[in-house]
Amino acid sequence: MTQSSDDTVHAASVIERRPGTIVLARHGRPDTDKSHRLASEGYYQWWRGYDESGLDLRSPPPQNLLDEAARAERIFASDLRRSQETAAAVANGKAVEYDAIFTEAALPPPPFPGLIRMRPPMWDVWSRSLWWLGRSGGFEGRYEAETRALAAAAKIDPIARNGENVLVCAHGWFNRMMRPALVANGWNCVYDGRDDYWSFRRYERSDTC
Repeated sequence: MTQSSDDTVHAASVIERRPGTIVLARHGRPDTDKSHRLASEGYYQWWRGYDESGLDLRSPPPQNLLDEAARAERIFASDLRRSQETAAAVANGKAVEYDAIFTEAALPPPPFPGLIRMRPPMWDVWSRSLWWLGRSGGFEGRYEAETRALAAAAKIDPIARNGENVLVCAHGWFNRMMRPALVANGWNCVYDGRDDYWSFRRYERSDTC
C-alpha cells in the first residue's frame, strides 16, 4: 500500500515538531585559590572574588561538552564571568544569550565567630546548608531562588519543545534547582554527568525517549 501525499506531509510535520534536548552544564574550573583557611569575613571576600573570577586556562572543556555545544541551536549563559567564559569556550563562534535568570543561588557566609577558620569548600557546605534552612543574610533566599529556577526552566522549556537543542552554561546548584521543574514538565534526565566542573546533564522529553 502506497503512502498518500497527505500522510507524507503529516509524517514530515511530526518530525519537524520532534522536541529537542536540554543540556544544563556547570561552568569550567574558575581561576581561584581554595587552599587557604579563612574566617567568615574572609570567606565573604573570597566568595565575592569567586563571582568575579574567570576560568583557569589550564582546565579546557571536555570533548563530550564540546559535542553537546556543536548540536545546540540555542546557547545560554548566566551573567557571571565564569559562566560566560564557559559558553564562549564551547560555542565555537555560535551566538550566546546571557541572562541573569540562570545565575547561581547566593552563598551568604554564616555569622560564625572569627576564631573559626575553614577552607572555602567547607564554608560552601555550611553556607549552603544554612541557606537551605532559611538563612539568606540579606541576599536572595531559598524560596526566591526556587521561584527563579521555575522561571528559568519555563524560559527554555518551550524552546526545546519546539525542536531546538538548548545548552545552558550555568552553575552546579542552580542547575539542580531547575531539575524538578523540568521533570514535572515531562523532561527525563537521560545523562547525568554529576556536578564537577565542565559536567552536564542532558534532558529529553519522556514521550520521545
